[in-house]
Amino acid sequence: MNSFIRRFTINPKNDILSGITVSLAMIPEVVAFAFVAQIDPLMALSGAFIVGLIAAIFGGRPGLISGAAGAVAVIFVSMIAEGHTKGMLMDQPIENMGFFYLMACVILMGIIQVFAGVFKLGRFVRLIPHPVMMGFVNGLAIVIFWAQVKMFSHKEMVMSADGVKQYVSTFMHGTELYIMIALVLLTMGIIWLLPKITKKIPAALTAILVTTLIVVGFDINVSTVGSYIIEGGGTGLKGELPTPNVELWQNLPFNLDTLKFILPYAFLAASVGLIESLMTMNLVDEMTETRGNGDKECIAQGAGNIMSGLFGGTGGCGMIGQTVININAGGRGRLSGIMMAVTLLTFILFTDKLIEQVPIAALVGVMFMMVIQTFAWSSFRIIKKIPKSDAVVLIIVSAVTVIFDLAIAVFVGVIISALSFAWQNAVRIRARKRFKEDGTKVYEIWGPLFFGSIQAFNEKFDPKNDPERVEIDFVESRVSDHSALEAIYNIVEKYETAGKTIRLKHLSEDCKILMHKASPKFKEVIIEDIDDPRYHLVANPEEFTKPLSEYKF
Repeated sequence: MNSFIRRFTINPKNDILSGITVSLAMIPEVVAFAFVAQIDPLMALSGAFIVGLIAAIFGGRPGLISGAAGAVAVIFVSMIAEGHTKGMLMDQPIENMGFFYLMACVILMGIIQVFAGVFKLGRFVRLIPHPVMMGFVNGLAIVIFWAQVKMFSHKEMVMSADGVKQYVSTFMHGTELYIMIALVLLTMGIIWLLPKITKKIPAALTAILVTTLIVVGFDINVSTVGSYIIEGGGTGLKGELPTPNVELWQNLPFNLDTLKFILPYAFLAASVGLIESLMTMNLVDEMTETRGNGDKECIAQGAGNIMSGLFGGTGGCGMIGQTVININAGGRGRLSGIMMAVTLLTFILFTDKLIEQVPIAALVGVMFMMVIQTFAWSSFRIIKKIPKSDAVVLIIVSAVTVIFDLAIAVFVGVIISALSFAWQNAVRIRARKRFKEDGTKVYEIWGPLFFGSIQAFNEKFDPKNDPERVEIDFVESRVSDHSALEAIYNIVEKYETAGKTIRLKHLSEDCKILMHKASPKFKEVIIEDIDDPRYHLVANPEEFTKPLSEYKF
């Protein structure tokens, strides 16, 4: 029983209180994303509850908070609009058909994510370089900061010339702006000061409660959670317990045309969701000095999205802002994520009127402090000390995250880092030349031989002018890929065409096996030696189960 409890929590009090804090910070962000995707806020909140609960229970990273994230929501905007149009063009027109396509897309998104976990693709997040991680954190912090700045505006209804109601966003000014700034600073001040006095109560939750009591007690007219939802076109926070969406199966045409329509969106949403979730998992690993399971997280995220789609919710993934709030508030166990989801459902079912009174300023203050704590300020200090290529990657990833989105930024960062690494290793290939007493010319190869260093490798040899016997020694080189094998094969061909005798020495076992498969003649060309390299590729570092002293490298 004790081990079962420990699986879900480390410190029950901290996990419970941090979960409540995160649920409050979750509401305006999820609602804002719902407005972006042009869906009912309650649909997004239901998705946040379902995905958050399942990911918290079964995920590979305790303490990671999942919900209906904006990175995923923006992908569905055009699909929903086009889906509405397709619904009206059917033989029996169906209104709001885009929402049914959305739910089917979320289910397919989840299935793709489950397969990603089953095929152990989550481990590849470990290949993301640290500069990409820092750029991701900085860029996302800027995005979250800008999203909070937009909260300093409100929507006003105006009538257009043709009598159509329109909502226009206007920035606050005068007394309204000053009150908003004062409440935000009050919230931030409490979060900053309270831990210096006591750490027994969570600073963020206390700040939200104090600011809310001041607003309610003095009847201050400010933007609240309730007014924010109504201004965006919603009807309020009140909802019902999510139930299986029967209309999905009744209205959605299950055919190849539907699959072709939703598959590109589902694949993109699954990719973006997993990237954000796994990057957030990496960040939590660094903050807590522990290690999560990426493959398990992929499966849990996928299962959460499948259930969300079946119950009429929208797609979700790991949310870095809420996760950082949770970790900073002391949430370390699975109970914190479970508590967030349960509290969010409680708000929707029973305490909607109370939560709607929470001022937006209090939640903005919490998010501002999260931005300050998340941004990698050390990047300014180290940017002149790290390699220029890493500094460029850090800056580019930060900028692309802000301008475009997270997924593109990570792909760009990884590609630039990979190209930089390939170039740096390509120029390291060396060939030291010497002659044996019998006149044999020996090329001693130094450095990695792979696709990037092939050209430099080929330039080291002179088949026409070399003596009759040539030997290539790979003792200080690592033959890494098929391009390298092909380059060796071509060099052998050139020397044999010139009528020269060539021998290869000190190739690793796996390389020799591949060369023998390529052509039987390599059994004569390759010299077997007792001191040949014994290194091999290992697909998964976790396969190292014996002490290092027992391995032969």
